[in-house]
Amino acid sequence: MREAPPARVVALVMAAGRSRRFGATDKRRAGLADGRPLLASAVERAAGAFDDCYVVLREDDDPEALGLSPDTRLIRAVHADRGLGSSLADAVGALDALSGAEAVAVLLGDMPDIAPATLASLGRAARRDTILCPVHGGRPGHPVLFGRALWPELAALRGDRGAREVVHRHASRLHQIHVEDPGIHRDVDTLADLDSRQGAIRAGGSGPGGERGVTP
Repeated sequence: MREAPPARVVALVMAAGRSRRFGATDKRRAGLADGRPLLASAVERAAGAFDDCYVVLREDDDPEALGLSPDTRLIRAVHADRGLGSSLADAVGALDALSGAEAVAVLLGDMPDIAPATLASLGRAARRDTILCPVHGGRPGHPVLFGRALWPELAALRGDRGAREVVHRHASRLHQIHVEDPGIHRDVDTLADLDSRQGAIRAGGSGPGGERGVTP
C-alpha cells in the first residue's frame, strides 16, 4: 500500500494580541539581534517552511509599521480583543475560503527561534485528519498543526482558551513529533525575555525564553 503524499500546509502566524506584559512598546516591532523586527522574523521563517502563509492582525494594525513586506498575506481578526481563541476562529473561518490546504500550522508571532528543520518535519507529517505537535525534552511546544477535518471546531472557538479543548476532544488524532529544538518552547513575552535572548545570541548560545505548552 502506497503512503499518502504529504498534505499541503498553510501557516497562520497569530499576531493580533495586545502583548501588555511587554510594556508600552509594541513587541511585534521589537528589534532582534540581527536588526529584524520580532514579528517579521517569525513570519519569514514560517513563509519559508510551508506552502502558504497568512499573518493574523487586528483590524487597525498597519503591517508596514510592523516591518512586514508589502506582499504579506493578511487576515484581520475582527474579534481580537476577545482573546486568542476568538482570533483563531476568525482566522480559520477566513482561511476556509482562502485556501485549499489540507492542514494549518498555527504559529505564534513572538516565537522566532523554531528551527526550519522542525517546521519541515511537521509539514511532511501533516494529514487532513490529524493534529501534530513537536516535542523536545519531553515537553510539547509550538507550532501545532491541525488537519482540515478539525477546522470547523477551530472556527467555533471563543474567548481566550485557544485550541486546547479541540486537542483534548481529539486526543486519538494527536501525533507528537520529537525534535532536537528548544525553540519550540521559546517565546518573547517580556522585555526581559528579549534581553536574555539577545545576550545569549551575542554570547554564541540560545536564550531560555518562556514556555506556553501544547496548544495555541
